[in-house]
Amino acid sequence: MDAVRVAQLREVLAGTEWMRSTRRFARTLRSSVTPHGGGLLLVGTETYEPWHLAAHLDDEAVWSGLPELSPTLVRHRVPHPAPAHLSVGLRRIEAAGRRETVLVVTPERPQPELLERVDGARRAGATVLALDDADAGDLSELHGLAHDALTARSDEVDLDTVQHLVSAAAGESTTASGARPSPSPGPCTPSRPRLRDRLSRLADQLAAPPPRRW
Repeated sequence: MDAVRVAQLREVLAGTEWMRSTRRFARTLRSSVTPHGGGLLLVGTETYEPWHLAAHLDDEAVWSGLPELSPTLVRHRVPHPAPAHLSVGLRRIEAAGRRETVLVVTPERPQPELLERVDGARRAGATVLALDDADAGDLSELHGLAHDALTARSDEVDLDTVQHLVSAAAGESTTASGARPSPSPGPCTPSRPRLRDRLSRLADQLAAPPPRRW
């Protein structure tokens, strides 16, 4: 998604809680991946790999001059052969420790094996963040491990859209006061039906395959 399309999406969502929530979460993400930290580990589930978020964070890292935003994609199954940056398995989560960040992205309830590894990473001192979907069901275990979590709601804004907003906000410059600029709200907060209709019209424009690196 390019900057123009992100701007269109933000215009649709101006005045809603989603802009505030995604920027808040992006601030947490950005502050957890300091220049001298141990890196950002991005992991999904056995059936869902967050390719697009990895690609967009990689782009934001370049555009914003913040290389620490570039993630390592951790995979449940690594096919052979695979390039080095796509060959990182779940054992990397086990090795995570202080000054590292584990970002779990899932549209479904995470498997016990993943939760166990994330729990171990947190106990070792890693920061744990979660982006998930309300349709996943009981997310209490994941949220219990996460230092911060943001949950998408498909009847308003889906998980893919939330990921686009978070990645774009993570690369934004802060103002002198430390606050991120907010869009000017419209005369009223869009109603849910109108919001869904406008987002639906944008859906085809916003869908795009990830860059070749991913």
